[in-house]
Amino acid sequence: MSKKSKQLEKDNLQPRPPVVVVLGHVDHGKSSILEAIKDLKILAKESGGITQHIGAYEIEVRPEDEPKSRENEVNRGIPRQTPRDDSTDKIRRITFIDTPGHEIFSQMRSRGAKVADIAILVVAADEGVKPQTKEAITHIKNANIPFVVAINKIDKPTADHQRIKRELSQEGILVESMGGKVPSVNVSAQTKEGIEELLDLILLLAEMENLRTDTSRPVAGVVIESYLNALKG
Repeated sequence: MSKKSKQLEKDNLQPRPPVVVVLGHVDHGKSSILEAIKDLKILAKESGGITQHIGAYEIEVRPEDEPKSRENEVNRGIPRQTPRDDSTDKIRRITFIDTPGHEIFSQMRSRGAKVADIAILVVAADEGVKPQTKEAITHIKNANIPFVVAINKIDKPTADHQRIKRELSQEGILVESMGGKVPSVNVSAQTKEGIEELLDLILLLAEMENLRTDTSRPVAGVVIESYLNALKG
């Protein structure tokens, strides 16, 4: 490729929304967290949406919805790669892929992780690390993508987020509050607590990944789920 072509390709690179896969054990609240997010944000697009299939959702986060991103960056000692002009901030989008938690859908969860830029590992605060939690961790590691731990159901009387962090450490996942590098947030899909902070962390990770796409190239897509309908007579 010539220097001119490389420069043209570089000039055409534009920021793109992160693709975020939501993984975790069955009934730990993956879909409920997405429902809570959709209640708080403008839903731009939706397809699928039942737990036996992969659901895809896109939300919009307006500049006034993300007041904590700078503070989070400073707290983590992360320098901003490029200065942001607040007067020109635009709506930011996040695409979510919801995956079923039942054990028989392992391959579907794996495909979801492979096409994602960021993962959310959902663990119920009243149940802890379960078989599909461990499997989800394997998918995330194999895909080699950054992720956030969302400790869900913290509104439950038996919730114990510290126990969840200890159990995750036994699986090689050390969250920031325990001296590790993996961000975590306590959330409740029921009360909406922690949902805004979860979105803030996703946007922060997306900015750190510096996601870009070449807008001059033809659009390409990835099929992560398909159906075959047999024709009758």
